[in-house]
Amino acid sequence: MPDEAAASLPEWNLDDLYDGCDSPSLSHDLNDTEARADKFQNDYQGKLDTLDGVGMAAAIAEYEAVLETLYKVMSYAQLLHAGNVTNPEVGRFYQTAQERVTIITSKTLFFTLEFNRLDDGVVDTLLADAAMAHYRAWVEETRIMRPYQLSDEVEKLLHEKSVAGRNAWVRLFDETLAHMRFDVGGEELNFSDTLNGLTDKNGAKRKQSGQALAKTLQENARLLAMATNTLAKDKEIEDDWRGYETPVGSRHLANRVEPEVVEALADAVRDNYANLAHRYYSLKAQWMGVENIDWWDRNAPLPDDVAHTFDWRQAKSMVLDAYDGFAPEMANVAKDFFEYGWIDAPPRDGKASGAFAHPTVPSAHPYILLNYHGKARDVMTLAHELGHGVHQVLAAPQGLLLANTPLTLAETASVFGEMLTFRALLDNEDHPTTRRVLLAGKVEDMLNTVVRQIAFYTFETRVHAARREGELSLEKLGDIWMETQTESLGPAFAFDDDYRWFWACIPHFIHAPFYVYAYAFGDCLVNTLYGVFKDGHPGFQEKYLDMLRAGGTLHHSELLAPFGLDASDPAFWGRGLSVISDFIDELEEAF
Repeated sequence: MPDEAAASLPEWNLDDLYDGCDSPSLSHDLNDTEARADKFQNDYQGKLDTLDGVGMAAAIAEYEAVLETLYKVMSYAQLLHAGNVTNPEVGRFYQTAQERVTIITSKTLFFTLEFNRLDDGVVDTLLADAAMAHYRAWVEETRIMRPYQLSDEVEKLLHEKSVAGRNAWVRLFDETLAHMRFDVGGEELNFSDTLNGLTDKNGAKRKQSGQALAKTLQENARLLAMATNTLAKDKEIEDDWRGYETPVGSRHLANRVEPEVVEALADAVRDNYANLAHRYYSLKAQWMGVENIDWWDRNAPLPDDVAHTFDWRQAKSMVLDAYDGFAPEMANVAKDFFEYGWIDAPPRDGKASGAFAHPTVPSAHPYILLNYHGKARDVMTLAHELGHGVHQVLAAPQGLLLANTPLTLAETASVFGEMLTFRALLDNEDHPTTRRVLLAGKVEDMLNTVVRQIAFYTFETRVHAARREGELSLEKLGDIWMETQTESLGPAFAFDDDYRWFWACIPHFIHAPFYVYAYAFGDCLVNTLYGVFKDGHPGFQEKYLDMLRAGGTLHHSELLAPFGLDASDPAFWGRGLSVISDFIDELEEAF
């Protein structure tokens, strides 16, 4: 994106959290909350079994209030760091904030541990009290972890060491990636701009970008492999102590989803690799006039794609109009992100790559980070992250402990926002060639969200299993990567050894192991949900908004029941995947 265009993009204003690292209100909040945490510990530790329903509800409310302030501090530190990853002073502040917050939260750590030691009968009696009704879902979610809880001393040790262990490795990964520079045709670019080159209209630029990524990733591979190996071993040790049967077990519990539901999804996607990815990319190879697609051309524009770009005003209008056409309330919430400085859009050196929506805390509001280059995919990313943001705003009244939705369902609103925006674009386009380009772009996005993420999930599963046999070499990591990529993408691609290094730059592997299946879960769920909407399901919009407002208070079975859907039914995933297959059918007919 030209410098003048990037300069017109919005940057977020974090003052609604704090107005600087040295803000007096930030220092006050930390000091005040530490005093409240000391009092909370003194008032309740060792005494939970003496509380009635009213007393327990009051204790949970105070626990929530303490965490609210601490999460506000950490949200500010995380957002500031994401926007300035290579700034050493910001890095120092971020680490210092983590250490201080960890010390304070260690004082409240006893609460859930002691609560989980209460007998089931005692908890049932507490929940029978009307004062506890609001916190029922939090109680149930907390008790799920009961069988995997360790002694108070071990839990405290793990908690306090996290800042010098797992969290430190995550920070090292982020800062290493942010500091990398890539030589693309003699121009030195950051990671985001180099990655963007893989979608350039110019084939030579795509090749240069891909080779530059591979070269620099290879140069940094030993450090990145050490982070991968260390974090996988760290997870193995903790999982074994806690008694999880599989490396992904803790993720399933956190997502409140049954393992068999996830495996049914993963199996359905793997069984459809040939029908979806293999079939589409064979078609794309024909469009491009080649026998095999070079790996750096996976996201290349189609030959008849005019490479239209969208300025920020157009992107904003497209997304808000699509949201408004579905439900004006969604558009009204989304407008606030633009009007009040809740979005950071321009790509810049030192900024975190990719995109996210951070919920912060219910007493504030979410923030969105993008790296906006003006392409159609960037418009869809804006629609995606705004979906998250709207969801987070609507769920905020549930309070800190209940607002957050499990990852599997958190992706629903974001993918639904994408689908609304895409459908609006497609419905307003009459030109056959442009419609085909739009449809192909959507198929590629869906394949990236479903097939690619399940391939990532398979990669993680094999890496964590292999790590139990010893540290993984660069060769082994590359082998597993190439196996999972060739299985999923199919025979239409030409891979070389340069592609062996791309496992090293996937942030989710480092930040949140096994997060990735949530994208496929959300995409397939939305495909099915959108079909219910298009079929004229009565009261769909209000039911959908109620689902978002529920936050983390309901299980996925309860959230989907009003729409007549059941994710435990194997046919559910087939229905979602059929939407992608039907799009590919349409493209084949148009070819």
